[in-house]
Amino acid sequence: MSDLKKEAVSLHTAASGLRALGHHTAKPLHEFKAAAHDLSALGALGSLLGAKGQVQEGMTTLAKLTAQLDEEWQAEAKLMGEVSDAFDLLDVLLAASARAKKG
Repeated sequence: MSDLKKEAVSLHTAASGLRALGHHTAKPLHEFKAAAHDLSALGALGSLLGAKGQVQEGMTTLAKLTAQLDEEWQAEAKLMGEVSDAFDLLDVLLAASARAKKG
């Protein structure tokens, strides 16, 4: 197996892993967003200190950042897939060129 083919396989595997991250984070992210609206665990102390609003805001910000990370991961996976495809094509072209020179 040529080095380009190995790199293509490696990139393809990594891209597949990145694409799957959103599937693994979807449920925990949904639960995290829901928990941001139910902060009863803070009790009266949280309300007295005004912490509830700050905690909700922080949790909402974290959820938005996680969604942005997922978008970035998907874009990165797409790019890695395209590079992998380019390596595959280049490997085929190099092999064809080598055969043409021999024959």
